[in-house]
Amino acid sequence: MVETNGKMTAPNSSATTDKGQSPSLKLNNSIPDEQPKINDDFEDDYFQEYFRQMNSPDYLHTVSLTELYDTAYQPKAQIIDGILCSGAYLFAGAPKVGKSFFMAQLGYHVSGGVPLWEYPTHKGTVLYLALEDDYARLQKRLSKMFGMDCIDNFHFATHAKNVGGGLDGQLKKFVREHPDTKLIIIDTLQRIREVGGEKFSYGSDYEIVTKLKQFADQNNICILLVHHTRKQSADDCFDTISGTNGLLGAADGAFIMQKEKRTDNKAVLDIVGRDQQDQRLQLLFDRECCVWNLTKAETELWKEPPDPLLDAIATLVSPECPEWKGSASELIDGLDRIDKIDIQPNVLMRKLNVGADRLWNEYGIQLENKRSHAGRMVTLTLVQSEA
Repeated sequence: MVETNGKMTAPNSSATTDKGQSPSLKLNNSIPDEQPKINDDFEDDYFQEYFRQMNSPDYLHTVSLTELYDTAYQPKAQIIDGILCSGAYLFAGAPKVGKSFFMAQLGYHVSGGVPLWEYPTHKGTVLYLALEDDYARLQKRLSKMFGMDCIDNFHFATHAKNVGGGLDGQLKKFVREHPDTKLIIIDTLQRIREVGGEKFSYGSDYEIVTKLKQFADQNNICILLVHHTRKQSADDCFDTISGTNGLLGAADGAFIMQKEKRTDNKAVLDIVGRDQQDQRLQLLFDRECCVWNLTKAETELWKEPPDPLLDAIATLVSPECPEWKGSASELIDGLDRIDKIDIQPNVLMRKLNVGADRLWNEYGIQLENKRSHAGRMVTLTLVQSEA
């Protein structure tokens, strides 16, 4: 740690080691992160037929495998590479294990675009609903953790409505006013449950997380729900999450923070999810500045091998030529000038649709695939990073 004007700050990023110390804020250290747009891929006649079918009381919407491959879906937004992406996640641990310190640390790093240990973050606005705290405690905690560095896009609230009682409207208004929102932390889940609602049933647990997940998916953001574990041990640590399996069943993933003893400054963080690899991280709590540092990652993250097609797309769409438009056949002609690619137009588009997530998160390129009477029009746009 370093001292600046007598205040303790997070370590400078130049001092980051493979022991995973948390770097200090550098506001220009971010990954390009505009929200990808959802494609509007249908003509008026398609919509007319679609709504005609929906009027049938026996309507069941299905898609064929061909339609599945021929559609470019919205990419999952990465929040922290290898750790957290868009969706609804649980973060559970025993009371006073250090969850709130970790939440503040996550919010600070994402809002500042600062890597969390060796994991790159994608900069965006963060809302932290610290519903078991007050502003005075937050002020002392954050100043001790990060000194006097200020971030305008890290927002706090200590009171909020509950699910079914107006929280949805509050979150919609916040996201509308802050369209670059990446992460909403709700500390704790119990504080936003409906007053007098049914307790400890699978249905009620599943429903509350599902409602929050729907909001997260609609806005392509992450909602992180802080929750408690129960005292009883289990062979699988995720079975210790307080409540029923409905919570984890509805969530996209979960984090479990555990200590052997409450007084220890060491903890284990287990991570599981639908859209990231399972991990176990060994953490050490720095009592002087109240931040968690990474000491060991027990699981080495698997990385996808290079994709020649996506590499060629990244060469075609560059800062000098940030947008490309044309048909799939024209795209093949353009790619042939870079690297000979033997592929049919329909297969090319299906590969790009499947790789849209990777194209967005690894190359910063947005894919749009629109259908017209003249055929499909492909648009590839390079999203520029902030200066």
